Amino acid sequence: MKEITLDATPENIGVATDFVEEFLDEIGCPIKAKMKLNIAIDELFGNIANYAYPDGAGQATVKVEMLENPRAVCITFIDSGVPYNPLSKADPDITLSAEDRQIGGLGIFMVKKNMDDMQYSYCEGRNRLKIIKCI
Repeated sequence: MKEITLDATPENIGVATDFVEEFLDEIGCPIKAKMKLNIAIDELFGNIANYAYPDGAGQATVKVEMLENPRAVCITFIDSGVPYNPLSKADPDITLSAEDRQIGGLGIFMVKKNMDDMQYSYCEGRNRLKIIKCI
């Protein structure tokens, strides 16, 4: 397992992505799974950076690890920002046109569709969002 703690700013989205991508390269992650994980990191770290700390900057920790049986990558995002469970929000109605659809929720919807499992918890003042992608 590897982890990094960064200031939760939009400027650090690339740093978080590069950190995880280095781990994915080390374990020989297939390119298709790597692309889906990169999109997820961009969306999830971006949401923390943009919404978790409305009164100022905070930090976010990204943990990445390899799981066996089945072989999968697990990435956990941890922040002390506003409690928010992205899994509790209803999926957007993608059958509607872009003009008729409500703003927001499409990024999390894409992450949910591309991951094999997602889990959220709020404990001891921290949001924990775990994504798992079988490789």
